[in-house]
Parts: sequence; C-alpha cells; structure tokens
Amino acid sequence: MATPPNSSPDDWLNKGDNAWQLTAATLVGLQSVPGLVILYGSIVKKKWAVNSAFMALYAFAAVLVCWVGWGYQMSFGLGKFLPFIGRPGFALDQKSLLDPAFSGEFPMATMVFFQFVFAAITLILVAGALLGRMNFHAWMLFVPLWLTFSYTVGAYSIWCPDGFLSKAGVMDFCGGFVIHLSSGVAGFTAAYWVGPRASNDRERFPPNNVLLMLAGAGLLWMGWTGFNGGGPYAANGVASLAVLNTHVCAATSLLVWLLLDVLFFSKPSVIGAVQGMITGLVCITPAAGIVQGWAAIIMGILSGSIPWYTMMVLHKKLSFLKRVDDTLAVFHTHAVAGSLGGVLTGFFADPHLTALFYTGDVSKYVGLAYGLKDGRLRAGVRQMLLQLGGIAFIVAVNVVVTSAICVLISRIVPLCLSEEDMQVGDDAIHGEEAYALWGDGEKLEKSSHDSVYGVEELPPEELAKADRFA
Repeated sequence: MATPPNSSPDDWLNKGDNAWQLTAATLVGLQSVPGLVILYGSIVKKKWAVNSAFMALYAFAAVLVCWVGWGYQMSFGLGKFLPFIGRPGFALDQKSLLDPAFSGEFPMATMVFFQFVFAAITLILVAGALLGRMNFHAWMLFVPLWLTFSYTVGAYSIWCPDGFLSKAGVMDFCGGFVIHLSSGVAGFTAAYWVGPRASNDRERFPPNNVLLMLAGAGLLWMGWTGFNGGGPYAANGVASLAVLNTHVCAATSLLVWLLLDVLFFSKPSVIGAVQGMITGLVCITPAAGIVQGWAAIIMGILSGSIPWYTMMVLHKKLSFLKRVDDTLAVFHTHAVAGSLGGVLTGFFADPHLTALFYTGDVSKYVGLAYGLKDGRLRAGVRQMLLQLGGIAFIVAVNVVVTSAICVLISRIVPLCLSEEDMQVGDDAIHGEEAYALWGDGEKLEKSSHDSVYGVEELPPEELAKADRFA
C-alpha cells in the first residue's frame, strides 16, 4: 500500500533546496565534463588534444568510484581517524544515503554527489600543469592516490565540522583553499617531479582550436554559478549573493587582465582574457557569499593584476619558476589566485553576512576591514592569521604528499613519456588523433603578440610547407 502524502518519511526534506543542490552539482560537473575536457583538448597542440582531454575524462570517472568507496567518508565522515582526516568507509548504503545530510535539508546522497564534483574538478585542475608529457599510466595511479592522501586532508580539515581548521574558524566559502590552492600547489609540485615537455613543445605550444577553447572556458565560467551558488547548501539569499559576486569578480578580473595585456603587449590576447576570467573566479570562491559587491569588484581588480604580474613578469625572473614546466600555469591561476582570495576573504568578510552562512559562534568570523571599522581589531587580526595559517597548511600538505606520491609512482612506472612519444603525441599514447588535418595548431598570419603566451610565428620554410597543404 502506498504511503499517504501526509505521512511521508522524508517530511524533513526541503524540495527546493534539494533541487537546487542537485542542479548546482550538475553545473559543477559540467565544468569538468565537458567544460575542461573541451578546454584542455583545444588549448594544447593538435598532437596532444586527445591525451589532454582524456586525462580530464579519466579523472572524473576515477574520482567518483574512489569517492563513494572511501573518499567521502574520509573527507566528511563524522568518525575521526586522525585530527585532519576522517575514517575511510563506503558511501553507498541506501539507508544512510536517504537520511538527512549533516548540513542542509536534503538527503546524504545529494551531499555525496555535490562534494564529488568538487573533488573531481580538483584533480582535473592538477592535470592542467602536466599536459603534454605525463605518462598516462602514471596519471591513472596518481588520481586515486592524490585524492586519498591529499584532497581528503584539506577537505576534512577545513570543511568538515570536526576538522581542526573548521573549528578554529578558517573561512573558505566554497574551495579557494580546498580546491584551488591545493590543485595549484599540487600541480606545480607534480610538474617538478614529472619534468618538462619536449623542448620544441615548451618553446611553441599554440592552441589547436581557439574557438573551442572559448567554448570550454564559457562552460567553466557559467558552471561557477553552481560552484559558489551551492556553497550555502540552500536556495537562499546567500546563494544569490554568492552567484552575483562570482560573476562580477570574474568579469572585472578579465577586463583588468585584458587591459594590462593591451598596455604592455599592445594586443588584446584571447588566452590572456581566459586566464583573467579564471583568476577572478578562483579569487572570489573563498569569499563569494560573505563579502559585499564592492569588495568583489576590488577582488576582481587584484585578481586580474597580481596573478598577471606573477605570470608575465615574476615567472620570467625567478629561476626556480622557470625550471618547472607548468603547462597551463595553474600555479599562477589557482595557487596564487587562491591564496590571494583567502587573504582577501580574511580582510573583507562582512560579519553580518558570515552570521548568515556560518553556525555556532559566528562572532569570531570578522574580516580585518570590519574589525578596524567596528573597533574589533583583535578579532580581525585573528581572522587574518587564521587565513594565513590555512594557506600554510594546504601548501605544506600538498608539497609533501604530492612529492611522496610522485616518488612512489616513479618506482612503478615512469612519470614522464619518452622523448619519442612526446614528439608523436596522441597517436603514440592512444593510437588515436583528434583531427585529420595537416597542421599542428599553427596560425599562418604574422602576429607580434604571439610570443607572449607561448605562440610564435612560423619560420619561412614551415609557412611554405603549410601553404602546400592548405
């Protein structure tokens, strides 16, 4: 006999919140598949299109299996294994999946799925630093190991109610530390251990399809509505504020980056605009629903200029940064921008908004700007120190754990492809190629702006060869 409508066992469930949370999770999933699959497959040379896209697709699938197998419980399970990690366990029991989640009026199954897409995109962002040379078999081992021993530590420590940084009061609205800082540091560290691309790829690495790259970037940008909009675990006003702040910061950052490109390199770069968009999205993520709109604009100005400086100026001056071949510059777009966002969160966090988002003793969540304004300097300084402590913890964990994982994998399979395979690319690794075309992503028109983002003019003999096949 069917259960009468008025005696439903899930009367506690808020259908609007549940629908929004599932929608937000799907939007974040679309950032990865197809968003970053398309972006990665088109921003690299033609010979790396299949491998780059497939690294993202594989990570998405592998993370899901590991997540429901043990990763979710290690990140959010209330059974503590160590002060910074939960006890491993399955997240597949139907009864527990239909019970209320620890936060929000929706089932645990919704929470498991929502947090999965965040874990997946973190690994895919790490891949951005390794495109064009990492052994795919090594990547297959790296994904489950890094998820298990690195991602879960950051997620549990900062996001789980039992995490020590969560209890201390570190503010990370939706992943500036847990996702972006960790992926940027891990990607850069892994790039150091894997080694550089082939010299000709490192010197010239033009995108094979700029329009498809923009399509992937567009999916990434619009998908961020669910990324930060899902942070409050409810379809409420904080979610709406987070969404608006996210897009305002991203647009401001894109325009600032574009302006700097025009001022210093004379030409507006499409790749540069995409980088500026990403740094804006990353920077606002730890603060999206707990800062005012004017603060989001300031964060956009800073995220469009500081990572631009570290990438376009500082990177070329520091020998250590130049030695590490970070293919898509995830250190600058995610580690630098994520750290910047974390610090600015500690400065601009509005106590009236933090009281709407956080639970427990909300009086401790005070940005330094409001501490100065309201005569609560001690609370504001404390928050800034906590934010810096959270950055230091995430950096340390990812450097140590990522290095250990890379060393371990190198004892099993080579981390880097052979020189021969790197010269061939997709066909040598997968026996498949993306396009049945003559070119390798080269553009025939002369452009004085090409060399800024790793694209250089073809030599005359190559131009002649291209004309024969055009």
